[in-house]
Amino acid sequence: MVTRPVIAGLLLLVAPLLFAAEPDGNAQIRAQAGDSEIVITTTRRLAGAIGSLTWHGQEFINVTDHGRELQSASAFDLSPTANSEVFNPTEAGSRDDGAGTNTTSRLLAISAEGNRLRTKTQMAFWLKSVERSGGLLARNTNVLSNHVLTKDVRIGYERWPQALDYHVTFSVPANEAHVMAQFEALTAYMPPEFNTFYEFYPQTGRLQSLSQGPGEIKHPVVLATSDGKFAMGIFAPSQPQPDTIGPSYGRWFFDGAHVAKWNCVFRVRNQQGIRSGDYSYHLLVPIGTLAQVEGMMRDWTTAGTLVK
Repeated sequence: MVTRPVIAGLLLLVAPLLFAAEPDGNAQIRAQAGDSEIVITTTRRLAGAIGSLTWHGQEFINVTDHGRELQSASAFDLSPTANSEVFNPTEAGSRDDGAGTNTTSRLLAISAEGNRLRTKTQMAFWLKSVERSGGLLARNTNVLSNHVLTKDVRIGYERWPQALDYHVTFSVPANEAHVMAQFEALTAYMPPEFNTFYEFYPQTGRLQSLSQGPGEIKHPVVLATSDGKFAMGIFAPSQPQPDTIGPSYGRWFFDGAHVAKWNCVFRVRNQQGIRSGDYSYHLLVPIGTLAQVEGMMRDWTTAGTLVK
């Protein structure tokens, strides 16, 4: 027979395991990048998503709500009756989280050491089950999804200290059936001063002016300040995968919201059903002056890393 004091002792041992707090999402990494540091900051509010990136004192991220970060998201089974938000696991949190101090996403693990950040996040659905986007009702029934995002980010890539070496893995649960997945492998929402857009042409190794869109193109995009002193782009190394189209690169400028955006998207389709499990993508994010960003992209193209 187990006595009451023994039971009480067992409960004291087990309780920390049952009620363990989530990891603290407040973290920072930094590294020298040219004549300034790149500093990346995450917060508990965003479940480890990146809410700040600075270089030379310039903020590159607009963090007004839980959609406007440097982060990743996915969407499934898009159709005329299902847009990208009606089943939309999102790293930083939900639409309803808004400008608040909490997130519906759940941070599972975080490590920030030197120039390297690693996180694992159970993503929230962007919409609650009763909410609509573009008049279309959300297809998820829970607020917290079973989709997990793992990321590994380093400041510096090989001989380029002003680039982010960014790896993401989307884990699609086995108990869901989908014929299409849209992986927004990475997106950045940037302050409105980044209002000058460029397209990188691998054939010439040069940037050319690009409209503010919105729209997707096959070539990498760069957003810069009008004087060219600050710029950030997105570039996907070659990574062919089964049933996959991409990368494609999108860009937007939202006048009313005072925010600019780029993204890099991969789409997976299989009418017999896409597989469950992990989908991994590698991104490079050049940061610096417009000339420096162009030079990095040209170097990477010459090295044969770009998807043609």
